Amino acid sequence: MIRRTHGALLLLVCMAASCGFLQAQTNKTITIRMLDGRTGKILETSNVLIRINRQETVHADWVKQNEDGTGKLTLPPDATVLTAHATYDTTMQIYVNCDSVKDKVAAAEHWYTVSEILTSGMVAPNGCSKRTAVAKPGEFVFFVRPNNWREVMKQDYSD
Repeated sequence: MIRRTHGALLLLVCMAASCGFLQAQTNKTITIRMLDGRTGKILETSNVLIRINRQETVHADWVKQNEDGTGKLTLPPDATVLTAHATYDTTMQIYVNCDSVKDKVAAAEHWYTVSEILTSGMVAPNGCSKRTAVAKPGEFVFFVRPNNWREVMKQDYSD
């Protein structure tokens, strides 16, 4: 009777461990660092819009802010590429992504491979300055800058 109970208990422990292992394999968690393109200082990542797999759906709620200013992004298992866009901060300062400031097309999309981010890390191009950064495996770093006065005026008059 005791052997049977120990065997059943061992079986349950093994099943629970394997379920946890499978869950860990399906979750894709990425750390996001949003940096000021000119100063290199970290900016809050609470207002980042994420899109995956070239879909139109925006996921603003997928990024949870960490205490150090970085963000934790949990992606679904089918995510293969992502794009991230800064929006605004707590002072309502509007940001522009530095990976697209030199593009001829306004608001051009730049897509980044999730598998590459997870295995070696990824730093998006910084078209706002020559400042760079280093990413660790599982980390995505992108640069932003505040809207300049021309962009603010253009937006105010287009509303």
